[in-house]
This record gives sequence, C-alpha cells and structure tokens, in this order.
Amino acid sequence: MTPRYLAGDDGVLATTVGEHLTGEGWTMWPTAHATLLYLSPDGLKSAEWVKAGYPIELGGLPVAWNVTTRRRPNSALTEWAASFTEGVPPEVLIEFLTALDDPHRRDDYADSEAVLGALTRHGWLRDADYPDAASPPGLTATVSLEPEPPLIRDSDPRKPQRCWQAWADPSFDTPYLWCASFTAGTPHGLVAVFATSLTTPEPVPRHVLPSVAESHLRIVGRTVEG
Repeated sequence: MTPRYLAGDDGVLATTVGEHLTGEGWTMWPTAHATLLYLSPDGLKSAEWVKAGYPIELGGLPVAWNVTTRRRPNSALTEWAASFTEGVPPEVLIEFLTALDDPHRRDDYADSEAVLGALTRHGWLRDADYPDAASPPGLTATVSLEPEPPLIRDSDPRKPQRCWQAWADPSFDTPYLWCASFTAGTPHGLVAVFATSLTTPEPVPRHVLPSVAESHLRIVGRTVEG
C-alpha cells in the first residue's frame, strides 16, 4: 500500500515496535501507571508505550509512544524526547529507533535543511509562505518547524523554541490520522531519518485500510488482505 504516510499502523503499533525493541536487546517491564517501559542496553534511551496511562494529546489524539534520551544512565534530565500517536506507520518509528544506535543511519551534523531535503527528494513541496514546512501534493500530511507544545519539552531551559512536528490530515472534516512531535533538542539528523522513512515510495503491507485515508491510498499487488 502507498503512500506510506497514510497507511496507518494496522492496529499493531504497540506489538510491532515492542517486538523490535526486545529483539534488539532492550529490556521491558510494566510500570505502575499501566505503561510498558523499554530501556536500551546502554541505559541512555527509553521508549514507553504510554497510551493507557498518559493524558497528553497531540492534535486531539492520545500520545501512544514516548521516546527519550539521557546523557548518563542515572540522569533525571531528558536530553530530548519524541512523541507519537497511534496511526504512525510502525516501519517509520522502527527506522527512527534503529537510527538511535546506528550512527551510519543518521547525520549528526545535519541542520533543518536536511529534514526538508529528505521530504522534497520524495516529491513533497515546501510551503511558499512558510518555507520551514513541507507537504505532499494534496496537502494530506505536513512536517513543519512549529512552537513547542507546552507539555512536550526537554530539559533545555531556552524557551520558547521551535521543534519539528508532523501530522497526517487526509480529510479536512475528520480527525488527524496521526501526529508526532520532536522536542527542540532532537537532532535534525534523526528527524531526517523519520522524514525519509515517512515519504519513501516503497509500499508497506497492511490488513486494514485507515478509513479517513482510504480515498488517497493505492493498493499495490497483494499488500492488503481481507
């Protein structure tokens, strides 16, 4: 199914990402807040499935995955954080998480143009009135530098700042399909990995079509089963 950014998560975002993390050696345990916390082998990165116990929303959708990093395992300060709602394609989130541990998958010296370049290389267009944003033809999704949401911030004391936010809005009269937000401290190179995976033309397999995006999707071969 294409495009990937409108393909949804097939209702398996929690299990697919969780299985990937445990397969990479991350440790998982349930918390007292009814969430599932995964900790990387070096103790510097965490990914938490928070939908059941996290009241924060993005675009009116509850946050599902929250990814954070720290400089030291015993530090209470978050270096940066990224939040994702359900509906984000699992393939995109997995590639983002993989790049955390693989410097060959990211450019640690990238700037904001790296993110926008990743989008335009796959046919997205920069907004003529706001060049720090890009959308595909049809304006069904957007990745943009925006003011940080008030409840999703890292430990950087400089406020206010802009951060990368992304969303899919395939129909103007329906809720967002998904939303994502990266705090201002998130390296541009990692957001560029997210943007590249999000916009790649490679089809993804799905069993369920997201109803809000169905008219924009193209089924390729046998990627959808009844």
